[in-house]
Amino acid sequence: MVAPTAVPRVAKGETFKDNSKKKDVRILNIEAAKAVADAIRTSLGPRGMDKMVAQADGEVIITNDGATILNKMTVEQPAAKMLVELSKSQDVVAGDGTTSVTVIAGALLKKSLELLERGVHPTIISDAFQKAAIKACEILTNAAIPVSIEDRDALIKAANTSLGSKIVSQYSSLLSPMAADCILKILDPQRPELLDLRDIRIVGKLGGTVDDSQMVDGLVLDHKAAKAAGGPTRVENAKIALIQFQISPPKTDIENNVIISDYAQMDRILKEERNYILQMVKKIKASGANVVLVQKSILRDAVTDLSLHYLAKAKIMVVRDVEREDIEFISKTLHCLPIAHVDHMRPEKLGRADLVEEMEAGKGRVVKVTGIKDKGRTATVLLRGSSKQVLEEAERSLHDALCVVRCLVAKRYLIAGGGSAEMEVTHQLSQWAKTLLGMEAYCVRGFAEALEVIPYTLAENAGLNPIEIVTELRNLHASGNKYHGINVRRGTVTDMLEENVVQPLLVTTSALSLATECTQMILKIDDIVPTR
Repeated sequence: MVAPTAVPRVAKGETFKDNSKKKDVRILNIEAAKAVADAIRTSLGPRGMDKMVAQADGEVIITNDGATILNKMTVEQPAAKMLVELSKSQDVVAGDGTTSVTVIAGALLKKSLELLERGVHPTIISDAFQKAAIKACEILTNAAIPVSIEDRDALIKAANTSLGSKIVSQYSSLLSPMAADCILKILDPQRPELLDLRDIRIVGKLGGTVDDSQMVDGLVLDHKAAKAAGGPTRVENAKIALIQFQISPPKTDIENNVIISDYAQMDRILKEERNYILQMVKKIKASGANVVLVQKSILRDAVTDLSLHYLAKAKIMVVRDVEREDIEFISKTLHCLPIAHVDHMRPEKLGRADLVEEMEAGKGRVVKVTGIKDKGRTATVLLRGSSKQVLEEAERSLHDALCVVRCLVAKRYLIAGGGSAEMEVTHQLSQWAKTLLGMEAYCVRGFAEALEVIPYTLAENAGLNPIEIVTELRNLHASGNKYHGINVRRGTVTDMLEENVVQPLLVTTSALSLATECTQMILKIDDIVPTR
């Protein structure tokens, strides 16, 4: 006879038994979100792989940017969609670290799954993670190095780190100073927090290599000058009018027709049209304008052949089809006012520049305005690339670099990159977990271990032995070397500050808090209710 096995008596409320459906839903959600995080994990870090996104319309995008990849992915599962939203919000807050935030969220979910299997209640995990995230941000802030906004080198170093993981990383010596200078150019020292990246215009042109890109001191319009009637394509001492009316004969309303019975009436109409246009051109000429930028018009032609002919006779250069959304940027740059009616043409509404000329840029042509008087706080970059994919990726990479510099302006602290910040947080959180009691200590330790995913992935993507590297990093951080991280180029562990691998504090703190928030949301879901 077998002795009955002793069943250990568990005090009520100690462990948490869940019914199977709730458990299944939770596991389903966590697995789906983990799958998304794992898909993007390989593109983390300077040795990360790139993804080729083939869209339904046959377009191909080659990118390394987490937010772009997730944005283009077709994700059906609701919890996995939350990770896509997560990387979007990181893109809005910091602009960089969109891959890291997804990878961290995936690691936290994996840890939560382990804790759930041990019978820890989701709410306890969620609350402990919240505390751990706040503590982690404190640890990072204490380890951060304050930086002055005038320190251009620090800004360039941070931009270099951001560009290090991109396809265009070999051009970072050109793009990083460009990003730093753009931000310093549009920065208002009185109100540094009001930094709008829309004040930086990036014009991409096919042809040449990324090396041929340049920052233009002035304005570049992605349009040709209208020279059908032999108008000028180069004007010195330009007075520029930005007009929103059409230089063409008025049309009847849509429903109306004008019926002409003989030639005399037709001649009269043509004569009236000519006079109408001539009067407009005379008014434009009288205001002193010699360059006209015409806004694109939908209902009728912005300029006709006749008006181009008269404008060319008056030696006025015409750039047509300026997009409506560019009007604000152009008027800010040229320090001029948009003119809505020909009667409002006055000299004080014009912008002044030393030179407006049409120039070659790859296959196309652009209009370049230089030597602008009273130029507004804007910057223009002319990007070049050998293929459409390279050009688009260069634009995305430059945007990331600009965002990194903007983060530094918003929160003026730098931390070491290369996985060293995450390792330091892991070390200090593990120490802090020892002072806590009960389940909470368990969960905080789980949170700390989850952050090791960043150095682990960096080592893995660089083809190093991740376990060996992470163990070595643990040792170094435990003995007080808090700036040591993975040097991917040499395949060893070195001091990241000496290697100039730095990143803004805001990128990492926002990644941690956003990833934790997302994990908490997924943990708290215990059922999916479909609606019709």
